[in-house]
Amino acid sequence: MMDSFLGTTIDPFTDRRYIAWLTVVAVAYNYNVWFCTARLAFPYHNETANKYWIICDIISDIVNIIDIIVWQPRLQFVKGGDIIKDRALTKVHYRKSYRFKTDIISILPLDLLSLQFSFSSIYRLNRFIRIDSFFEFSDRLESIMAKAYIWRVARTTGYLLYVLHLNACAFYVASVSQGLATTSWVYDGKGTAYFRCYYFAVRSLINIGGLPEPVTVFEIIFQMANFFIGVFVFSSLIGQMRDVIGAATASQTYFRASMDGCVAYMNTYTIPKLVQNRVRTWYNYTWAAQGMLDESELLDKMPLVMRTAIAVDINLATFQKIALFQGCDQQMLVDMLLRLKSIIYLPGDFVVKKGDIGKEMYIIKSGAVQVVGGPDNSIVFVTLKAGCVFGEISLLQSAKDGGNRRTANVKAHGFANLFVLEKKDLFDILVHYPESQKVLARKGRQLMKAKAPGGAKTKEEKQKGLALFGQKPPTPKLLKAFGNFRKGGILDKLKKNAEEQQ
Repeated sequence: MMDSFLGTTIDPFTDRRYIAWLTVVAVAYNYNVWFCTARLAFPYHNETANKYWIICDIISDIVNIIDIIVWQPRLQFVKGGDIIKDRALTKVHYRKSYRFKTDIISILPLDLLSLQFSFSSIYRLNRFIRIDSFFEFSDRLESIMAKAYIWRVARTTGYLLYVLHLNACAFYVASVSQGLATTSWVYDGKGTAYFRCYYFAVRSLINIGGLPEPVTVFEIIFQMANFFIGVFVFSSLIGQMRDVIGAATASQTYFRASMDGCVAYMNTYTIPKLVQNRVRTWYNYTWAAQGMLDESELLDKMPLVMRTAIAVDINLATFQKIALFQGCDQQMLVDMLLRLKSIIYLPGDFVVKKGDIGKEMYIIKSGAVQVVGGPDNSIVFVTLKAGCVFGEISLLQSAKDGGNRRTANVKAHGFANLFVLEKKDLFDILVHYPESQKVLARKGRQLMKAKAPGGAKTKEEKQKGLALFGQKPPTPKLLKAFGNFRKGGILDKLKKNAEEQQ
């Protein structure tokens, strides 16, 4: 039955069911480390409460037993670089591990000693040995969280609270040994014992001050130990908290430093306010859209196989739809994806201008661009949205063809995020794919011929066609009539008649 639900083996790093189960195990572990110490120090055991403690103890033990018998023997492991998925081998691997020994010790039923002696949580201290289960839960939770720093801050805060908890327990035990309310320093027995002692621990370990002066030698030694422990523990935890928060905000700090440096540079050279405002807008939108200024900085740190997987998942489907690249080698398309660069354009920015030398093609990742013209570029010919491609012919043209210049203006309509592929990168790739080079050359000639003045275009091509390389404008009627007039030889006849009359 369990095999049908869990499978023969489990991947401990990616299986969400295992991570959910570790949450239950972590709750059981925290029950033991918090409540066992509290029950050991404070008078929480009596005939009424003991039956409830026994029920909770049994439930936590059942969780640990299920983990040892059902889950741990199914965990896959790596041996010699291979992932071992054989159930028999995973079971043997767990039983030979150090963790199995500690797990067995942690569930020994020492509670049965309560039948001979008085009921006490001291017999459950062996449950503390399973601390590896809590650390494993913490690591697995971090690996699946989108913002892992939230859990790191919560975990560090939990460590701080637990140290205060232990000190509160120690203070109550010390007060009982000295006698409640016997001096001004010990707990006076009023109110809720745990909260009063916890309050003392907070003020004592954090060195807030205003504490009652210890009277006896024992009290002085205890308070001095509190001060020393407080300095050491809290300096360590505060340092850890600083590192966690610093790591969580590192990218934002880098963004702010980059933006401040750019603003300082513009102020130094007295850049116009309009330009400065557009630069600030670009910084803010880029950070809000992708959480970083340059995606390539993050991807460059990954192995090639990881970068390839991400690039294929995001853009391969779009590339396969481009008519120019249909029929090309799939690996060539993958290599092209790795050369793409992401650029964000602000509203109104010109992506290309008429007459510019075309050296790139563009894929719209998000947003939209418009092909504009007319007076002040006020006429919108077509709007291209996410997934559209333009400028691909410029990758195959050269200056000697006379067609390497853009023939239209394209500007961003709103914020536009575009992928750019440069001609140089394409030629570096094509060296390794001669067959694809022939396919592109043939298709390039067909596309350039279709855009030539005498080339015919289908209705679909006219609607979709290349926005930057449209058909040549029609000849004005007056010039057309003049050409027909000359072509018919009428001018030659008039000239000949005038010569005969002379």
